[in-house]
Amino acid sequence: MVFRLACGTLALLGAAHAYVWPSPQLDALEAIRFDQVGFNTIGTTLTSFVQPCNLFLFDPTINPNSGRSDAADWIRTAYHDAATHNITDGTGGMDGSIRLAAEQARAENAGNGFSNTMGIVLAVVNRYVSNADAIALGALIAIEACGGPEIAFRGGRVDAAVPNTPGVPVPQQDLDSHIAIFARQGFTQTEMIGLVACGHTFGGVQHSVFPNIVNVLADSTSIDDVAHFDSSPVSFDHNVAAEYIAGTTKNPLVVGFNDTTNSDKRIFGSDGNATMRSFANSPGHFASTCANLFARMLDTVPRGVQLTEVIEPLPVKPASINLVMNGGTLELTGLVRLWNTTQAAAPTVSLLWHDHVGHTGNTTLNFRSTSSSTSGKYSATWYGFNSTVFGNKPLLLDPVAGVTSLGFVVNGVLENQGGLGFAIQDAFMLSQTSCQGGAPLTGRVDVAVRNGVHPTRVYLEQVVTDSVQRISITEIDMTPPLQPIAVNSAYSLWSMNLTDQDMTFTIGAEIHGIKYSTTEPLSFLEFSEAC
Repeated sequence: MVFRLACGTLALLGAAHAYVWPSPQLDALEAIRFDQVGFNTIGTTLTSFVQPCNLFLFDPTINPNSGRSDAADWIRTAYHDAATHNITDGTGGMDGSIRLAAEQARAENAGNGFSNTMGIVLAVVNRYVSNADAIALGALIAIEACGGPEIAFRGGRVDAAVPNTPGVPVPQQDLDSHIAIFARQGFTQTEMIGLVACGHTFGGVQHSVFPNIVNVLADSTSIDDVAHFDSSPVSFDHNVAAEYIAGTTKNPLVVGFNDTTNSDKRIFGSDGNATMRSFANSPGHFASTCANLFARMLDTVPRGVQLTEVIEPLPVKPASINLVMNGGTLELTGLVRLWNTTQAAAPTVSLLWHDHVGHTGNTTLNFRSTSSSTSGKYSATWYGFNSTVFGNKPLLLDPVAGVTSLGFVVNGVLENQGGLGFAIQDAFMLSQTSCQGGAPLTGRVDVAVRNGVHPTRVYLEQVVTDSVQRISITEIDMTPPLQPIAVNSAYSLWSMNLTDQDMTFTIGAEIHGIKYSTTEPLSFLEFSEAC
């Protein structure tokens, strides 16, 4: 698939704007946010790492009685990343600095939950999804997948290169210090109570990390000696408040043997228990408060970072769109997702494609499968372009006519983004004449460029990760052909020889000052033709 990218906007949107497909960053973030379980979720899902909610992958035996959970670690990681924010000078916040070893080494960030978290969420980090966005998504998905409320999500966080100023609250600090720390982060005293209670509906305190707070428990249901904040430590509910008000809590930061570290007791009681009593009396009030506070926490970013709008699922969303030139035929493959639909009531779907000569083609799409998100609250159906039982057979198009946009007819209703259509760029694409061979093994990538487009540059894009896990794109220019090499009457080839067998790349081009990019990573080892 070819996407239009304004120069210099690969990692950060310049301003919040409405979500119109295609939008590489929003498409990627929306997929992680909503394509959680089932079809077409490989490479985007984090949900499988918090299902069941007592799953803790870093126990060698993955023992459900470890007392720890990935979900609790993910939520704690997000707060510790956000907690460095200073509303006065605009520094700190959700910028992924918690991934850095120097920040994890601080006493305020004790334990291995942060490195464990990064070891999982790193799987969804790419050129469009920062480490900070992945941390935020991990916390959100953990909360929602384990019974919590839906949380508004925005993307566009920018990864820090260096650790932030220390500033995470620690249990031994007094109440005035905690009030001041949360105020620096942008939260009132009442909001401090709420955010602590919301965060402490999951997890607990581990003896090996905090021996001055928790003794060895000798508890077969918590073999890692984790004293939990409430009786349901892997589920979102109001028990943390209900048990506190009822006087039955075993929260180690309320009734711990070391009163100096009973910070939850001081925080919860700082308004005469009014806030905690309101939570105990109303699970709904607790959930709605937590949804708001968690969203604000995740949106706490350094000054100058512009987040996207709240990302909502597109009702009709193309996915895995790919164009390939195969001699005299333009091959189009792809999927479309219909949100909030079920297999039992699967709609009838037709694909429309518009071309350069003013014609519109159409074909009926076949149902492929389903996916779901938010603990099954939502489901989606997926359809393939010319899908067969043997896979995704391409749609064969005339290269001269090409394709400019797509539309879909769903149960007789036209879906085309309010008349905008789903834009497809066919200015350049991989040609099946690309090949590999020889000893040592080398490859040649051929890019078919539409005649009359006249790109300023055609290049390969390679993802580069720096020493602090920030992603950037290196552009490797292809040499313009001295004479056009026709692949058919509508396209000519640009070519580059490759020797690095480990190299993966996408294809980019600059046309009239605008950068465009394909999205499907390639390796010359995938080429079927022999050089």
